[in-house]
Amino acid sequence: MVKKICGIGAGYVGGPTMAVIALKCPSIEVAVVDISHSRISAWNSDKLPIYEPGLEEVIQQCRGKNLLFSTDIEKHVYEADIIFVNVNTPTKTSGLGAGKAADLTYWESAARMIADVSRSNKIVVEKSTVPVRTAEVIEKILVHNSNGMVKYQILSNPEFLSEGTSIQDLLNPDRVLIGGNDKNLGGQEAIQKLKAIYANWVPEDRIITTNLWSAELSKLADNAFLAQRISSINAMSALCEATGADVSQVSCVLSKNTKLGSKYLNASVGFGGSCFQKDILNLVYICESNGLVEVANYWKEVIKVNDYQKSRFVKKVVTSMFNTVSGKKIAVLGFSFKKDTSDTRKTPAIDVCKGLLADNACLSIYDPRVSEDQIRTDLSTNEIRWDCSTQVKPASFTNVKQVSVFGDVYEATKDAHGICVLTEWDEFKTIDYQKIFDSMEKPAFVFDGRNVLDVDKLKKIGFIVYSIGKPIDQWVDC
Repeated sequence: MVKKICGIGAGYVGGPTMAVIALKCPSIEVAVVDISHSRISAWNSDKLPIYEPGLEEVIQQCRGKNLLFSTDIEKHVYEADIIFVNVNTPTKTSGLGAGKAADLTYWESAARMIADVSRSNKIVVEKSTVPVRTAEVIEKILVHNSNGMVKYQILSNPEFLSEGTSIQDLLNPDRVLIGGNDKNLGGQEAIQKLKAIYANWVPEDRIITTNLWSAELSKLADNAFLAQRISSINAMSALCEATGADVSQVSCVLSKNTKLGSKYLNASVGFGGSCFQKDILNLVYICESNGLVEVANYWKEVIKVNDYQKSRFVKKVVTSMFNTVSGKKIAVLGFSFKKDTSDTRKTPAIDVCKGLLADNACLSIYDPRVSEDQIRTDLSTNEIRWDCSTQVKPASFTNVKQVSVFGDVYEATKDAHGICVLTEWDEFKTIDYQKIFDSMEKPAFVFDGRNVLDVDKLKKIGFIVYSIGKPIDQWVDC
């Protein structure tokens, strides 16, 4: 019987996942541990370290009862029956596989620590996204550092969460995947123990069990297929603009195809987030390592199209505004990579802003959830993200004096020459665009990178409007 669970890593995956398990399994003590004192302090405060709709309510129901946040990692690992490892697996920046392979440094450190402190049998669960056959490596580390005193079972239980809806994704998942070694009794028992935890609220037909390698690869495949779908509709958006077709109408037609469905068919300035690019690059490296060069090249194109979409958007802004934005104030509405999250990792806004800054634009940025410190940190990195030779590469910036950050959308747009909508926050659909138009320089431009605005309404007000994948007459009319 499982009495105690420990989740290592209190980030975007670990915090919400462990909280929902605590909510649905009140008889199990759930400890979320992390080496960061500031992060744990935030989880124990009234201001959580991440924003996610519904998360605060779950935390309030469980914290202090069967859910706790702690920096005493070794204690809770020692006591736990099941250990979920939710640590970061970033892309390597140097050495073999740099720029593609996953860096498993944090995972290896976690495994060695588990082996050092464990004195009873453990089920160790891969929650982080990892390369195929990582479980084999982790098992070797655990076994060779335990001197046979402790028996471990490794399970792969990848998360399929979308930021902005992660609590709902956890409470009502479309599937839960558990991969394990079902060839021996211990592996079968471990699978059943984890399955029993989820069965407290997830219907049994949604809990899928596979072997370890299928589970590990399924997570990479899942993100790769979703990213591929976004790049596909974004590629179509470029063709729509060139031919006079409307990408929204094309998307509607595609969505009626029952073999395709309607999800991930909205054209945009590009995908972001911590997973898609990282996981595709990891997949590329695995393919190359197995001699599958053609397969690797196929997946590389998904990222190239995403980069192309961002650079194409910047080019459209510059060319539409008489081939220069130098000295012009451009209001950027939205900086997070999607609505209902404060996460800015790999957000398209970073590259778009850098592209505009490279042309000496002056940016005024507003996002309802992203802090000014985070925005300035993201824009101050020296990383150049666009790597296609046909694209204009943005300059890297060590200071961003051309950037102002506002806490009010009307202040951000005052005296602006143009507006770029880069995140699909719901509030951007309902703000007073007549008031904004009256305060802007003329002609006043709107560049809708998320296709969330009412183009006809904006044109009636007097804006010159460009929307991704819309017919050309909607944005050249001066």
